[in-house]
Amino acid sequence: MAETKSVKPAGGEQKREHFASRLGFILIAAGCAIGLGNVWRFPYITGEYGGGAFVLLYLIFLVILGLPVMVMEFAVGRASQKSCAQAFDILEPKRRFHWFSWWGYIGCMILMMFYTTVAGWMLAYVPKMASGMFDGGTAEVTGAAFNAMLANPSELMGWMLGAVFIGFLICSLGLQKGVERITKWMMAILFVAMIALCIRSVTLPGAAEGLAFYLIPDFSRMFAGGWTTFGEAVYAAMGQAFFSLSLGIAAMEIFGSRIGRERSLTGEAVNVTLLNTLVAILAGLIIFPACFAYNVTPDSGPSLVFVTLPVVFGQMPLGNIWGALFFVFMSFAALSTVIAVFENLISFTMDKWDVDRKRAVAINAVLVVVLSLPCVFGFNVLAGVAIPGIGDIQSIEDFIVSNNMLPLGALIFVLFCTQRFGWGWKNFLAEADAGEGMKFPAWSRLWVKWGIPVLIVIIFIMGYAPKVALWLDL
Repeated sequence: MAETKSVKPAGGEQKREHFASRLGFILIAAGCAIGLGNVWRFPYITGEYGGGAFVLLYLIFLVILGLPVMVMEFAVGRASQKSCAQAFDILEPKRRFHWFSWWGYIGCMILMMFYTTVAGWMLAYVPKMASGMFDGGTAEVTGAAFNAMLANPSELMGWMLGAVFIGFLICSLGLQKGVERITKWMMAILFVAMIALCIRSVTLPGAAEGLAFYLIPDFSRMFAGGWTTFGEAVYAAMGQAFFSLSLGIAAMEIFGSRIGRERSLTGEAVNVTLLNTLVAILAGLIIFPACFAYNVTPDSGPSLVFVTLPVVFGQMPLGNIWGALFFVFMSFAALSTVIAVFENLISFTMDKWDVDRKRAVAINAVLVVVLSLPCVFGFNVLAGVAIPGIGDIQSIEDFIVSNNMLPLGALIFVLFCTQRFGWGWKNFLAEADAGEGMKFPAWSRLWVKWGIPVLIVIIFIMGYAPKVALWLDL
């Protein structure tokens, strides 16, 4: 999809830089979606909420909520040829939605406040695995090593700074020469590595029980604590659908502003969603069979990847090499999202304040580093800071983004693209269908216009109900 048109934007660019190819756009948009949401967050949340039944709910929400919202973000970006800093003002001159431009920037920034720290964990485990420190180790050994890392603020800060430096360095090279060229290689290597590791995991002795837990829906696990537990699981599945696709904070909108009108947007969104979902499913196929093969509980929370997989690799021939390579590729997944979200922050700054790329990189690099410090210290110096029913600083930041800004932001995108007081259905549909390829289903108008907003609000209330009840009892 070679781009021939150019649009002169704000931000010091001679023309708005577009992707060099359609493949580059798909892989980078997928790279934004593919990341810790798939290889870290999806497996542990699936384990916490009962396995296969949660996976089924997640897939349903991807189709009925995630996919339509992704098309809308792409459409807003491509029609305006701007980041969220100016897109809503251009498409809706009455400026009823101009305030929403900040939603995307703030949401991306809060996401990076904890995402860079966890990306640092992935980088840290490359030398840890390569050194052979987990060879023959048990879950107790790997768990102790993970906790020791969290208790060391200087170590966490060093790896966080490494993730930030790599991300902004690549973004400083530009869209095509930096972001597109490097992310394409990251994604290609990631897929090959995950397929190989998946084959290894599902052939482990005892893996069948893990496959059954992961792939066979058993809703009795969700109802173990009654309807309250089920409501929390549904809420978590919706939040994970938005988190894994990076929807609701304009993280996808920016990529729409970097493409032409040769291809329709629904088909592109389907491709991105399929790649994203494939990585999430593969991550589960790597982790859950290994959990049951080595008697590691699948509901061990955020530490699942860092406790379970070192045990698996520690039992394998040349496990230190395979383990180090695995975390290299996991680092690629994490960094692909870091790079994509950094590009969003940079583009917002360029469009909003008419500065060049280098200055936008410098401004946002400083902000990201400073704002990432609470998460770093939240595991050690500030370990006592927590909110009942939510958790520590990282959990609070995750909750703000995943359970609030993503679904509510998605709701705003839907209203903007379907209601008369926004951009409107006809304008959205015309932009989504421009070009060759799959068209957005016009028959779904009632569902998209009314069904999606109502469902988001209902599930949002369901998710908050048990937390409010807990807070009232305190």
